Amino acid sequence: MTKNEAIFSKDLESKKLTVVRAFDAPVEQVWEAWTTSEMLDRWWAPKPYRAETKTMDFRDGGLWLYCMVGPDGSRHWCRVDYQTIDPGKRVVSTAMFCDEEGHENLEMPRMHWKQAFGKTGSGTTVTVVISFDKTADMEMIIKMGFQEGFTMGMGNLEELFYKLTLKS
Repeated sequence: MTKNEAIFSKDLESKKLTVVRAFDAPVEQVWEAWTTSEMLDRWWAPKPYRAETKTMDFRDGGLWLYCMVGPDGSRHWCRVDYQTIDPGKRVVSTAMFCDEEGHENLEMPRMHWKQAFGKTGSGTTVTVVISFDKTADMEMIIKMGFQEGFTMGMGNLEELFYKLTLKS
């Protein structure tokens, strides 16, 4: 397996973050990893945190309610509302911080995600474009360590694919 790196670009003027990451895995496997709670819980959180899904309804109009569980047991809740799902190709959603019941924390920014999955030779490239309502919202997410945390999470996913390859 080759070591793939996430490529981040920040466009403050248009209030967008773009992340491109290649994986040495087929589109079907990458899609499953990004769209099922069983797989997301295995890689989504940056170590030493772990992701824990409370509920997931992966369909247009559905949602994913999960928390990041810290090593001290603290829980940080997030909700993802799915707008458009084009199986194997694209997911459009809005992510927000919330409480355990899914009620949005209005003091934190919303993030509008567009994820595209593309076949590349023997692998898959995932392109994530995250847009924000305000530049200050984007700056807040960056200061919170989004780039570092998301990079770690995607590294976890690459490790998971490697482990799954060894088992097969």
